Amino acid sequence: MSEAKDLAAAAGSPDPRVGLRAVLALRRLLETLEILQVGNARKQGWSWQEIAEALQVSKQAVHKKHAERDRERREK
Repeated sequence: MSEAKDLAAAAGSPDPRVGLRAVLALRRLLETLEILQVGNARKQGWSWQEIAEALQVSKQAVHKKHAERDRERREK
């Protein structure tokens, strides 16, 4: 958790190089966490609509982004 706090603090740096690198790292962290939680939701039987509502995006957007990974997970 302290890594995320450190990145959040660095994102507010007055040095754009430091701030932008932190923003990139946070973006990657958020993407990883979204993948993890969408996978958890699907394993627990959540519909694409429920996930979309939780993420405040359209059902189509979340399905397009995560459906292939979900399909691969179910085929294992």
